Amino acid sequence: MKYSANSVWENKDIYDIIVVGAGHAGCEAALAAARLGFRTIIFTVSIDSIAMMPCNPNIGGSSKGHLVREVDALGGEMGKVIDRTFIQSKMLNKSKGPAVHSLRAQADKENYSRTMRQVLQKQKNLEIRQMEVTDLLAEHGKITGVQTYSGAIYRCRAVVLCTGTYLRARCIYGDVSTYTGPNGLQPANYLTESLKNLGIKMYRFKTGTPARIDKDSIDFSKMEEQKGDEFVIPFSFTTNPGDVQIDQVSCWLTYTNENTHRIIRENLDRSPLFSGMIEGTGPRYCPSIEDKVVKFSDKNRHQVFIEPEGIYTNEMYVGGMSSSLPEDVQYKMYRTVPGLENAKIVRNAYAIEYDCIDARQLKNTLEFKNIEGLFSGGQFNGSSGYEEAAAQGLLAGINAARKLQGKNGIILDRSQGYIGVLIDDLVTKESHEPYRMMTSRAEYRLLLRQDNADLRLTKIGYEVGLIEEERYRKLLEKEKMIQKEIKRMNHTHIGTSEEVQSFLKLYESTPLLSGITLAELIRRPELNYECLAPIDKEREKLPCDVAEQVNINIKYEGYIRRQQKQMEQFKKLENKVIPEKIDYEKIPSLRIEAKQKLNEIRPASIGQASRISGVSPADISVLLVYLKDFKDKV
Repeated sequence: MKYSANSVWENKDIYDIIVVGAGHAGCEAALAAARLGFRTIIFTVSIDSIAMMPCNPNIGGSSKGHLVREVDALGGEMGKVIDRTFIQSKMLNKSKGPAVHSLRAQADKENYSRTMRQVLQKQKNLEIRQMEVTDLLAEHGKITGVQTYSGAIYRCRAVVLCTGTYLRARCIYGDVSTYTGPNGLQPANYLTESLKNLGIKMYRFKTGTPARIDKDSIDFSKMEEQKGDEFVIPFSFTTNPGDVQIDQVSCWLTYTNENTHRIIRENLDRSPLFSGMIEGTGPRYCPSIEDKVVKFSDKNRHQVFIEPEGIYTNEMYVGGMSSSLPEDVQYKMYRTVPGLENAKIVRNAYAIEYDCIDARQLKNTLEFKNIEGLFSGGQFNGSSGYEEAAAQGLLAGINAARKLQGKNGIILDRSQGYIGVLIDDLVTKESHEPYRMMTSRAEYRLLLRQDNADLRLTKIGYEVGLIEEERYRKLLEKEKMIQKEIKRMNHTHIGTSEEVQSFLKLYESTPLLSGITLAELIRRPELNYECLAPIDKEREKLPCDVAEQVNINIKYEGYIRRQQKQMEQFKKLENKVIPEKIDYEKIPSLRIEAKQKLNEIRPASIGQASRISGVSPADISVLLVYLKDFKDKV
């Protein structure tokens, strides 16, 4: 028993919103709620775990960089904090098109956590409380408060659950199994029972982390040095680029080999992942080294990234080699990797199991369908990654606040942002493994680039109340500059002068036979807006971000226009709203499986219904006909 009947007491402080968990989701949720004027309290099992990075020491990366930029555009905090605490920054996929460019920054983990904690501590309307929440209190299907391990009852009007990987957490390597949260912190052992009593369906997922190696035991001469970008681009649209041009640390690249793989194969029977000791399902797109060796047996090596965890620590993260193998096997396999022959382990690699929910129980606003006022965000929703968590936490916090304001929730659809894709996938599609964001999941990724996240979403952040007037005004000025310059480039002609021909020869571009617009020149693969400056005599000096938008919008105009047409078709289906209380059992010609899936998920629109597994195009046609008749009768 957690507490005796006599120990139960009610805290007389009345809160508007309670946030459970202070990881990346909880921080964004609590800050959003407090900044929108609501008295908020955030509970954490440990103050030291606020915005902790228990796994990889970085923010961003492929597709994840898009999420961080979108969080920033909406008024979130993650981008600002990583800009203040990074130790290396790189723009990934620069050799490819702008749709897949993604910013990634190595963080000083301790500094990131400490800085975010300071932001929370200074935030008006926000209190921090170290205590485990054990029960959710609800009456007549509506949330009324929470109860803590000590027996205290806290009343509120909305709760946001951001428990991450702490619910009944179990860390495992080899035969060692301990019921702790990440990094040996206290787990949250009691809330799962309360959730199940409220009728919430739970899953058991797992994720893992590699060992941390002592820097002084590594021979970097056998590895490839990975330096940061010469010019650093910040994550936050509010960060002055000049402030992030710092001396950066290096990361290092090495590889596993056949000897590594042999040791792993010989010890698979000692891996809890394969012995059945681990019950939870792991992430397909971030597998352990055991998984890689088994599933990709044709590969004779795998990349291993050696990454510093911070400026004031010797711990180095062994990216690409997460594992749950026994400690002695970890030593053997790590020491086969070039540069790690004498590696000393500071922290063992381990797998962690935890409870999370089937996110199909949520609305697109991240509110539970059957429990009014209860919202959810982060890894608790069955996703993986700091960035996915922050994005969900921000939207959950915003929508909890808007519910108390009596306003409709903010729903981003798949054509508006990666956040929209992320949430729609979670609440619509069945997932049996931790969900990870990828650029390939976004149908309109040429429109949803990281560079234009502010142009897409800052207006929404302003309407919500998280973007200040000055920032919004600057955005409108930026839009005007972009459109004005695009128009000028489309109407500025140049002739076949000797200067122009010499310029084209310099870039190995086809000579002109007649006059041409500057925009048409930009569309040539070898040319761009920046390099045309010498022959563009009327050009005014523009901010770098404006010039970037001009170049992309002109160079990819045809592709952009094509995706915009596809998006318009998508919008038509999204705008066909399905009545909330529709009875799918009464729809003739609808297949039994479709009825079951539609009743379970209760999609908000025809568009969402079409993305449900088990609902066919024929079912959608039947549903469209029924809705037309339904509307006519109403």
